[in-house]
Amino acid sequence: MQTASTNIYERMVCSQELSEFKHGTVMGCHLCNKSIHEISLLLNIPWSTVSGIIAKWKQLGTTATQPRSGRPRKMTERGQRMLKHTVRRGRQLSAESVAKDVQTSCGLQISTTTVHRELHGMGFHCRAAASKPYITKCNAKHCHYLTLEQWRHVFRENSACLTALCQV
Repeated sequence: MQTASTNIYERMVCSQELSEFKHGTVMGCHLCNKSIHEISLLLNIPWSTVSGIIAKWKQLGTTATQPRSGRPRKMTERGQRMLKHTVRRGRQLSAESVAKDVQTSCGLQISTTTVHRELHGMGFHCRAAASKPYITKCNAKHCHYLTLEQWRHVFRENSACLTALCQV
């Protein structure tokens, strides 16, 4: 059993643009002297949509979709796939380097802001790794008695730390 809220939600989700065929069918029914309510029930579309199609036809002489205002999207679906692929290949790349990679692979001129916005929309978020020192103050208190040879043994696994220690 469906409640009223699910019915409203289902109607809200189905708000897609009608095809040219549906527009033509609405106009054919209108020219056959059917009422807006009858057309709505027959084609299973809201009466307000039927009324709008008929009003547009009377005003403009066509039912074709008119251009809308607003800037077109910069990223195409192909560009989004390339962006996702680039980020998954190198997770630690900066937004500037990702933008350059996408520009060379797709030929799109996109800014770092666009990269941030698109990646955020895809679920990628920039996070900085927490820095943790190799030796905490607590560990240093406990290990202050180690000799230089013992410290070399501790740092043998990490060559970067060994070279840093030897340079000091």
